Amino acid sequence: MTILNRLSSQLDRSDEQPNIELAEELVRNHNLEGVQEIIDNLANKDKKIKHDCIKVAYEIGKLQPELISQNALIFIELLKSKDNRLIWGAIQALSTIALEVPEILIEHLHDIKLAMKIGSVITVDKGVITLAKLASVNNEYNQQIFSYLIDHLKSCRTKEVPQHAESISIAVSADNKDAFLQVVQEREPYFTEPQRTRIKKLIKSLEGATR
Repeated sequence: MTILNRLSSQLDRSDEQPNIELAEELVRNHNLEGVQEIIDNLANKDKKIKHDCIKVAYEIGKLQPELISQNALIFIELLKSKDNRLIWGAIQALSTIALEVPEILIEHLHDIKLAMKIGSVITVDKGVITLAKLASVNNEYNQQIFSYLIDHLKSCRTKEVPQHAESISIAVSADNKDAFLQVVQEREPYFTEPQRTRIKKLIKSLEGATR
């Protein structure tokens, strides 16, 4: 029996729980054939099946990224889709495998940035995480990416600064920490009190940090 029958849409469910449970089961059983079936059906003609499969794919990535990392190019290609659900699902999948196959993602930096430029709020959020992870891999990647992340932090909506700053912090090093802190502190006067508290906690965790 095809595992597609386990997808939310095929069970006439409007929630994602069946998809999450299927991802957990595929990981638990190390079901490589099942994982491949999910990937193959990202090209299914039925939009509901495609949407379910991208959900299952990135839930697998959260649990065991190496099970989907070989499909990085498929997810990158989905960033060019006209289907917004596939776009932000694909970049979420990429965020889970960024540290597994960074050399592939760095070659497609333009595609990731373009998806963020024209994508939804979720696409931007997951794109920031993806790029921050790539920038944390080594100094070469950091130099290619970090200035872009800093520019993003300068211009994103005020309410997004704490979340994005936390995401970017994994790419902060002794060499770029001052630039990062400067941007965060410049935006601090416009924060609400909860936002300010969140940022102060982040700054405190970075103070004196070196690597």
